[in-house]
Amino acid sequence: MNAKVGDLMSEAVVTSEPHKSIGHVRDVMERNNVGVVPIVDSDGGLKGVVSAADLVGNVKPSSPVSTIMTDKVYTIPKYDDVSTAARVMRNHAIHHLVVTHEHRVVGVLSSFDLLRLVEGHRFVAKPAPTASSRKGTRRS
Repeated sequence: MNAKVGDLMSEAVVTSEPHKSIGHVRDVMERNNVGVVPIVDSDGGLKGVVSAADLVGNVKPSSPVSTIMTDKVYTIPKYDDVSTAARVMRNHAIHHLVVTHEHRVVGVLSSFDLLRLVEGHRFVAKPAPTASSRKGTRRS
């Protein structure tokens, strides 16, 4: 499989800034039907990410999104193999990776994007191994 992250990622990335309110980011996520929003500074540099899971619980909609964003963000280059992306997601138990190119946010790759790739290949299970026909023969 030679698919690259850029082949699968969602390019229509919706971002927000750290000073925006939690309510604003929640509305953006609902309006755009996305599960994660990268948080960037005024120069477009990645500062964090907010996922739908961050919005669960007792969060005050008027608080700045910087109070709930995850600032340890896993990124992956656009031209990296999807197998690398899958390994990072599995090893860190995350469902989204921010895709970068030349230190800029250019997309988001989700676990659903990876599942779409698997689905497209229509993998077929291998048959179970058969018993050896050489039963009872010994090698010396």
